[in-house]
Formats: sequence, C-alpha cells, structure tokens
Amino acid sequence: MAEITAGMVKDLRERTDAPMMDCKKALTEANGDMTRAEEILRVRFGNRATKAAGRVAAEGAVGIFISADAKLGSMVEVNCETDFVTKNDEFLALTKNLAHLVATHNPADLAALSALKIGDATAEEVRAQLVGKIGENMTIRRFVRTAAQGKLASYVHGGKIGVLVDLVGGDAALGKDIAMHIAAAKPKALDTSGVDAELIESERRVATEKAKEAGKPEDMLAKIAEGSVQKFLKEVTLLNQVFVKAEDGKQTIAELLKSKGASVAGFTLYIVGEGIEKKVSDFAAEVAAASKV
Repeated sequence: MAEITAGMVKDLRERTDAPMMDCKKALTEANGDMTRAEEILRVRFGNRATKAAGRVAAEGAVGIFISADAKLGSMVEVNCETDFVTKNDEFLALTKNLAHLVATHNPADLAALSALKIGDATAEEVRAQLVGKIGENMTIRRFVRTAAQGKLASYVHGGKIGVLVDLVGGDAALGKDIAMHIAAAKPKALDTSGVDAELIESERRVATEKAKEAGKPEDMLAKIAEGSVQKFLKEVTLLNQVFVKAEDGKQTIAELLKSKGASVAGFTLYIVGEGIEKKVSDFAAEVAAASKV
C-alpha cells in the first residue's frame, strides 16, 4: 500500500476541486496513482468541478450574521464566476450558513471553516457539490468575526458590499446610518492611526512628483506633499469624512457621533471581488479568431 501524503492530497485537490477527504479516499483506492485517483473523482463528481477550478471567481456575495443581542457578529465573502449565480438560492444559503458557522464556531482560518459541518456534510463538501451542480467555480475568500464592545450594526448593498460596525452608545438608527455611510464612502480606516504607512508614503511620493512637474520650488515640496497627505487622510478615514446624509454638507462622522453621545469601536468593509483581477474577453476578437480555424 502506497503512503498517501498531505502533499499528494493537496495536489489532487488542486487538480479536481473535490473535497479533501474524497481526494484522500480516491488516492487510497488508487494506491497512490494520481491519474487513477483523478479518474475516480471524475466518475463521482463529473468533470465540471475540475474544469471550473481554474476559472476566475470574481463575482459573489457577502453574508452577515448578528446574534440576537447584537454583541457577536460575522461576515463572509463567497465568490463565483458570474453575477447570475449570486441569485441562486443554494449559493445564497451557503453564504448565509458560512456566516453562521464563523460566528458560532470561531474557526481559525479558511481550512478550519471549510471543515465545519453544514448538516451532514462539511462546508467544503457542500461547496464542491454546488460547483459540480452549477458548473461554476466558487471559493470561500475571507471572513471576519467580531465580538462587539457596544452593539453591532450592519448593512449589505446589493449583496456585494457588506459592512459590520461596532457602535458604542447611540441607537439602531444611528448604527444603520453609519453602516450605510461606510458602504457609500468606503473609508480605509477608522482614523489616521489605522491607515497603512506605505499607503501614506505612496501618497506623499505622488504629491511630491506632481509638485515637481508643476514647477514648484524645491524648498516648498515637503510642505505641499504634507498638505496633500493630510487631505488624503481626511478623505479615507471614517471619523474625518463628511456624513453622506449631512443636511449642511459639512458635518463629519466624528461630529455626528459626538452629537449622539456615541463612538465607533471599529468596522469591517467587504467589497465583493475587490483586488481580484477579472479576465476581460474580447468577444469580437474571439469570433474573428474562430472563423480562421
């Protein structure tokens, strides 16, 4: 009997997109023969999951779960290939169930989440079976679990932008307003201390180069760049942003919170597909190429 290593299971998993345990069983049955094991899995799942595994999944949905007392919550992003699948009831049920699993079991990572049970099957088995049924690649991309200092508020826009806010003080209406503002304004951090240092330095370098190109004096470059950085920080930090519903168009989130005797302990913003490079196809070019064959 050949030794079945974790590396072999991982390799077969990447080839076939089948659940890890099924990969191990197939390798055992095939006595370690990778080709034979792949054939066994294709017999079981068909070749749809195998073909789907290599395709980019940049669409998807956000699922949110909040406990009845609003003290514990979670958010998960699940990706698929086309917007059509995001309307599928089974896909949405998977997303919802994953968010519930995150909140109730606090998995350490995606592998731990995938191993948790949804009914009689693991989350990974449910995902793989749905891939085989629908014929599109689907991936569990990320999740967050939040134990609130205050109470959690949430907002999901079009299923593709999800927000969790930990609001201390205030009321449910304020929490919803803050969550909706975050979805619209997309702040990068709560305040300036949370903005990535490299992002700030990048902004400073860009501002400096722009000033040079504009012919500004050398001794003014640092001051001009710093001014640009401060403007940038106000635009990307939640507390410094102007509230999207401000009647005077001037009230900042910090001012709004102060007027309500409230504060924000933290927030998480998920935008489906953010950072995933989507494949852009030229249909006309494909047709032209096909006609030459």
